[in-house]
Amino acid sequence: MLFASIPSPPNNVVEIGPLTVHYYGILIGIGVAIAVVITSRRYAKFGGDSAMLDRALLWVVAIGFLGARLAYVSTHSARYQGRWYATLFIWEGGLALYGGLFAGTLTAIYLMRRWHGDIWAFADAAAIGLPVAQAIGRFGNYFNQELFGTPTTLPWGLEIDVARRPAEYVNFETFHPTFAYEAMWNLLITVPVILWLERKGKLAKGSSIAMYAILYGSIRFLTELIRTDTTFRFLGLSRNGWVSLGAIGLGIGLLIWRQRVGLPQLPEPADDDAEPAGDTGAVDVDDSAEPAGDTVADADTNEEAPAPAPTEDP
Repeated sequence: MLFASIPSPPNNVVEIGPLTVHYYGILIGIGVAIAVVITSRRYAKFGGDSAMLDRALLWVVAIGFLGARLAYVSTHSARYQGRWYATLFIWEGGLALYGGLFAGTLTAIYLMRRWHGDIWAFADAAAIGLPVAQAIGRFGNYFNQELFGTPTTLPWGLEIDVARRPAEYVNFETFHPTFAYEAMWNLLITVPVILWLERKGKLAKGSSIAMYAILYGSIRFLTELIRTDTTFRFLGLSRNGWVSLGAIGLGIGLLIWRQRVGLPQLPEPADDDAEPAGDTGAVDVDDSAEPAGDTVADADTNEEAPAPAPTEDP
């Protein structure tokens, strides 16, 4: 075995003079910035206006963050009793991904309609930006020692400080790093599979985002089975577990529909062999040039034609 366990981080902040910057916030910011660049470039590749999309993404990201925070606070309200102001402290952790996706999606649909954008091209563009951002941001959970799973003795088990362990597992030292499972799945499965299918021309317009919903929903469902931070379970599944099943079902339905519609993801290439409009292929002729050897006088000339020579009398 290469490792006996993964050590817990020594701290979750970096001091820059009088400023205290949290690694969680840094990684979330980096992930969002990279996702914005990826999505904008892919949208342009799919034939959209990247300048318009950049403007829309400002709102999509901002409202997405708000939705993610509100969704988390609504299910962890006891954590903020007596310190309501802490609901604004996102650097402490606490962003519900599905809440952010829901709010961001509604915002994107509204703005794409208002600004005459291509909502399916945007969705497919985001199908790569989203999992990349999630993968980077999830490692912020490592520094906060959160979103881990049940105890494990596997060599990649994550050491968790006693103060961070759930009460029922206080005597265990190493736990499943479920946040890392999700991050690795996104980087090694979700992104490569979608890109491979796109390059092979297997996906119609709107199908990349459907594949994202299926693939991400699958790993999220599996990790929810062993997560220890859930506050509610129904029939053994957490809220996010049920939402993940819904995401998988929605993705399958969307994939079937978009594949049947069959619209191409990429814009049709221009036909370079086509002749310009009005070009008949004829050689240009200078109409003003007189034909060679033509001695016929211009009918419009004012000069008199010479009189014919008289015929001799025999």
